[in-house]
Amino acid sequence: MEDVTDIPFRLVCKKLGADLMNTEFVNAEGLVRSSEKTHRKMDFLPEERPFGIQIYGGDENSMERAARIAEELQPDLIDINCGCWVKNVVGHGAGAGLLRDLPKMERLISLVVKAVSLPVTVKTRLGWDSESIRIVEVARMLEGAGAQGLTVHCRTRVQGHKGDPDYSEIPAVKRAVSIPVIVNGGIDSPVSAKEAFEKTGCDGIMVARGAIQNPWIFREIKQFLLTGIRVPEPALSERVEILLDHLRLSVRHKGERYGVLEFRKHYSGYLRIQPGISKLRSELMQFTELEPIVNRINLYREETVTSGQAA
Repeated sequence: MEDVTDIPFRLVCKKLGADLMNTEFVNAEGLVRSSEKTHRKMDFLPEERPFGIQIYGGDENSMERAARIAEELQPDLIDINCGCWVKNVVGHGAGAGLLRDLPKMERLISLVVKAVSLPVTVKTRLGWDSESIRIVEVARMLEGAGAQGLTVHCRTRVQGHKGDPDYSEIPAVKRAVSIPVIVNGGIDSPVSAKEAFEKTGCDGIMVARGAIQNPWIFREIKQFLLTGIRVPEPALSERVEILLDHLRLSVRHKGERYGVLEFRKHYSGYLRIQPGISKLRSELMQFTELEPIVNRINLYREETVTSGQAA
């Protein structure tokens, strides 16, 4: 998730139960051209392990070189994104664009596998569109090319994020390969997580956009899978505590002004369903320093809890 899964966000997710995390996707061309901004996307901390660096690109030579560059940082795995549906990515033959040229996808994966000593995993989609779903064939091909894990976003490229995920192909994928198969797409609650496991027999699930609005989803899923009991969402006091921890991490890793500005996209998720959130969010968007935000949010918490309005 570009511009979302930075170090502060990942540290919060790790604390709340995420088992394995990747960087946001990293452009291979940016790496081989020594773009400082692109290289920074690969930074991670020891406490984030096990951890993967996710790269993407449409040029085989650049992907091979980018994988070697990523390996120098000693992540636990290299993940290749063959699933991004965004037009300017697929237009360069990268991401889900590789689903339109399976021989090229096979060559690219094979080159990366041979270039590094780390495990290489792949994320892709069911197919380009509903008329070209060949995910069972693709899975066999990727395993043959040396991939050691496969994540399938259970929508086509044409769908993007629209429509319900289609799990019907995954049992056949599981029968076709021996590598771990992870299911992605539309997993935004403990119930949808359990459904994904039950319908597919998958080895694991990947939560993406569901964690933006609800970073505690990881512990909710684990509790539900273990006990069958849905734990209530965090009370306002805990939401505020997690929000402020995340905000302070953002400031620590990015500097005060940039850390505050970058964090603005998270307010609505942490404080959703709370009373007066629109007005509060408008106020918070005016601040560029940490202390006034902390003071305003703590005041909101006190007033809301005291008045008995907290959700």
